[in-house]
Amino acid sequence: MRDCHIKDPSLREKGRGRIEWAAQGMPVLGLLRERFSRERPLEGVRISACLHVTTESAQLMLTLKAAGADPLLCASNPLSTQDDVAASLVFDHGIKVYALRGEDPRTYYEHIRQAIVHRPSIILDDGGDLTSQVHLLGLGRLDELKEPVREWALSLSPEERSGIIEGILGGTEETTTGVLRLREMEREGVLLFPVIAVNDAYTKYLFDNRYGTGQSTIDGILRATNRLLAGSTFVVCGYGWCGRGIAMRARGMGARVIVTEVNPIRALEALMDGFEVMSLQEAAPIGDFFVTVTGNYHVIRREHLERMKDGAILANSGHFNVEVDLEALEEMAQGRSQPRPGVTQYVMHDGRRINLLGEGRLVNLACAEGHPPEVMDMSFSNQALCCVHLWKKGKGLQRRVYRVPEEIDLEVARLKLRAMGIEIDSLTPEQRRYLESWTSGT
Repeated sequence: MRDCHIKDPSLREKGRGRIEWAAQGMPVLGLLRERFSRERPLEGVRISACLHVTTESAQLMLTLKAAGADPLLCASNPLSTQDDVAASLVFDHGIKVYALRGEDPRTYYEHIRQAIVHRPSIILDDGGDLTSQVHLLGLGRLDELKEPVREWALSLSPEERSGIIEGILGGTEETTTGVLRLREMEREGVLLFPVIAVNDAYTKYLFDNRYGTGQSTIDGILRATNRLLAGSTFVVCGYGWCGRGIAMRARGMGARVIVTEVNPIRALEALMDGFEVMSLQEAAPIGDFFVTVTGNYHVIRREHLERMKDGAILANSGHFNVEVDLEALEEMAQGRSQPRPGVTQYVMHDGRRINLLGEGRLVNLACAEGHPPEVMDMSFSNQALCCVHLWKKGKGLQRRVYRVPEEIDLEVARLKLRAMGIEIDSLTPEQRRYLESWTSGT
């Protein structure tokens, strides 16, 4: 029996074709895979990855395996797993996968438990759930662990628990939400090993968050609803890099875009980018579509739901399904139905219908296929190179959250341009001397 828990092995052929298709849009990872196959920089290194199980993350797993690593992959979201991809990774490539689309919370954390049981030297995370469970285990805060991780942890001796933590050299984090959690852990002094914030790489957030989230969020909304965006009022809650991308794409499809924010600088930026800016309370009665993309808790609340028009559509592109107050929505409704796959329609007591997409989870993965491979190519190339960096230099790093080393960020950009057949200029010696001299004048 293979090391896996997947839905259906017979889906492997379909998954194989889709993985090969994604590879065509991920040339940087392809170049790294060729190099890693020769150099084997991660020979024998156990790596546990808690990521969205998609064709793009499959390319990362294949790259890590080519580098000599022993990777295990579990899902970072119960609704994002592509079951055919999971089947192909296991049965075509011999990679350990624990992921089922639609898995319940207990199964989700059982899969995270398997990632810990793998006894990794490096962990890759997307959202921080794996990192959080590892730290609660290492800090002895067993009562706070999720079942069945807690049940398993109680069967271990203190020496066994500490041995698991001591074996972890470092980790990486893929997304904004996870980085926020990590920085809070660092502030509290509970971070047990160094973690590289891959999300903060320029070749990640400037492209993945803006262009990837922008396109894939709109894709998820359209697949779920088949509604026309042109002429609609589209409310974007949050104007970080993901919000910028969504607002830009919605405007490009003819929508009237309203931005809501709590940060005055970002609100001002949205205004000067040409968007309407107002409070969510003001936007609630006029919006046709609402997308939350803040990484925060209960952004859309009861007072907003009470003011929304009949037929309003709610979607979330933040990491966790907490940005819409789902408990309030349930309490306010007298009934619900599923008029289309991925759409839950709540009928309010006054007859208004409010439509929630993807159960409030990431709409671009719950209702579509996630980011295009071209942007994940850069994100996952950063992940792969950071794994090598951690393996080589992790013992010399402090228990801190680190940015991606500049040389890695620049290498990813250079490789991407090279793969696209684009050449750029370089500084002349005179230009370099001018920039480096503080005495140079006009």
